[in-house]
Amino acid sequence: MYVCSCFGITDKQVKDHAAAGACTPRQIASATKAGTDCGSCVRTIQGILGRGACPRRELLEKGNAAAVLAADVPSAPAAAPSLAEAA
Repeated sequence: MYVCSCFGITDKQVKDHAAAGACTPRQIASATKAGTDCGSCVRTIQGILGRGACPRRELLEKGNAAAVLAADVPSAPAAAPSLAEAA
């Protein structure tokens, strides 16, 4: 069954991305573009995703928003040694 008519995304594709770790409609949109045009499929995607296990959601429910934010921030590249350190 098609979930997103704008981009031809099926419920199977949404479920596959959810099984691979996508927990939110925004994550599904990043992977498939579903929900980014007219938006009429977002509620259907939410229904497919349900309230199942999601590491980020579990961290938020435990009150650990800092861990969620840290998981979203890419690690900074290692700084190059200064001239004083190199000598």
